[in-house]
This record gives sequence, C-alpha cells and structure tokens, in this order.
Amino acid sequence: MHRAAFLGILGVALVSTCAHSTVTQFSSSGEILKWINEYRHKPDPFKAADAIHKLSALGELRNPESAGAYLGFSAGILAANPDKADALVAKMLPMPAEDQWLVVRAIAYSGIPRWRFVLAKIRHRVPARNAMLEKYLQGRLPVLTQYKLETQKPNWFVRNLSFGRPKAKPVILEASPEVLDAFWGYYYATGSPMPIEKIIGMLDWSVNKDEVDKLTLGGMAKYTLASNASRDPALLAMIKSMQPSQPENLQKILKEVIEAADDVDVSRVRREMLASLDTLRAKGSETRRNISWWGQVGEGALAAGCIAAAVAGQVQIGIPCVVGGAVTAGGLRLWSSSQ
Repeated sequence: MHRAAFLGILGVALVSTCAHSTVTQFSSSGEILKWINEYRHKPDPFKAADAIHKLSALGELRNPESAGAYLGFSAGILAANPDKADALVAKMLPMPAEDQWLVVRAIAYSGIPRWRFVLAKIRHRVPARNAMLEKYLQGRLPVLTQYKLETQKPNWFVRNLSFGRPKAKPVILEASPEVLDAFWGYYYATGSPMPIEKIIGMLDWSVNKDEVDKLTLGGMAKYTLASNASRDPALLAMIKSMQPSQPENLQKILKEVIEAADDVDVSRVRREMLASLDTLRAKGSETRRNISWWGQVGEGALAAGCIAAAVAGQVQIGIPCVVGGAVTAGGLRLWSSSQ
C-alpha cells in the first residue's frame, strides 16, 4: 500500500497534448519535448537553439541533474552539424548566468574536431562559467567520449609501481542518471547508434544484487530502452541488430527488452524493476543495508529516464521518477517515513 501511494504521488504527466503541427515559437516544455522526439526525422538545427532559449526561460535548465536530455540533445545537434557549430552556438547565446553551463558542456560533449576552438571563442560570452570552460580546455573535466561504465581499480602491484608517488587519476565520465539522459538526448538529435550502445552497456546493472544505485540505473536503462523502442520502430530495429554482437549476459537482458517492446508490455519491465528493488531492500546488501540510502541517491537517480520516457510519449511512469528538486525531496521523505 505504501508503495502504491508513493508511486501515485510521484507519477507525473510529462507529455503535452499540443496539436501535431509546425510551430514557429515554443510555448511550453511539453511542446519542446514533443518536437525533440520527432526531431531526428525532420532535423532543423537552428530551431533547436530556439528550443534551448525557451527551456532556459521556463527554468528547465537550472538543475543539471534533471536537464541531462537537453544537454545531450544540444551536444547531438552540434555533433550532427560540425560545419555550423559556430553559428549554432552563437544562436544559443546569450544565456542567463545560471544556464551557461549547458552551452559550455554541450560543446565539450559534442566531440566535433574543433570543439576546443569553438569553446575558446565564447569565453567572453559565458563569464559565469569560465572556470568550467578552462577545465574542459585543459582536459580536467571529462567529455562524452571519455565515458566508462566502471573504472577498473588497479591491483596492489600496479598501485605500488609509483613507489609511493600518487598516480594521476584518469579523467573519466562515470555512468550516472544524468549521463543516461544525456545519451537519450544525443540519440534524439542524431539517431546515432553510439548512445544506444552505451545505454545497452548499462543493462548489466539491472541484475545487480548488491548496490541500489547500480540496480536503479540499470533498471532505468532497461525501462527506457523498452519504452522508447515500443514506440519507435527504427530504434527497435537498431536494438535487434545490436543484440547478436553483445556479450552473452547482455544478450539475455536485451532479449527481454526486445520482447517487452514487441509486445508493448513495458509495464512488465517496470514491475520487475520494482520487485528487484524490494528484494534488495528486504535482504540488504554488503555495502548498503538501509533503505534510508535512497535519500543519498540524489535527484538525478530518481529523475533518470523521466525526460527520455516523456519524449517517447510515456504519460505516467510507475517507478520512483520525478523531475524537479522540491518534488523529489518530498518523495524521498515520504518513501523513508513510510517504512
């Protein structure tokens, strides 16, 4: 009963019911989400800059943890149009100080050959994020091409090769809810298989029996793949073509994703995820044994896949999933207090 009440409160209607028509100016975030979902079928990169400005005006970019899909979409727009990158970035600016991070990070995440030059040229236009900009130029912050699902820890012998001298930590973009949404945004902008391959790589965590954060992220990767593929024949075909080349453990999970998408039975994936979380909560784990750890997961983990599923047309998501700090915090307090 507690779980049902929790999910009922946290269910959010994220899809606009606006008419399917060409619009010259966006009026709501729902309208923008709908347009983003259809973008790769009819690209209009300069209109994307208008969408970014409207999202900024609506306050949708203030929290990076819930703006991952918009970040990935912006990066994908630049990646798909490297010869227009300077003009596109110029149209995205000016941006309020609190939202300038998105433009800086989108350029770095785009991976275009000239991204450092494009970034350096806008120093004077993003003064609030000059420190971040310089770190990207110096290679001290990770970009999308430096993504790794897990960082392998060096063994005792490797650690001691430095004879006591601390070894520089590699710059790596670690798997996170924000990165999951960024990969979805990148896919919406490009239709590229790259982000889908990275999301498929997260599926192994959907069967994790020890760590809540990994189980949550893996489950959300599985859920959003099935949900989006059930509505996007091209995506479903892409996933099917990738399945044979995956490791055996991922092939099995991917088969479940494909079956759920083919049968339009995404709710089964949702129920299985909730059951796995309940089991882990009941039995505990070696590293985290108290459900209060949910409060430490952060807004990003609860928001993972929300925008992705919304763009795909999912009206209500039955997993702990909200967009926005205040609601998320309230949901966490409700979840913890109900135990």
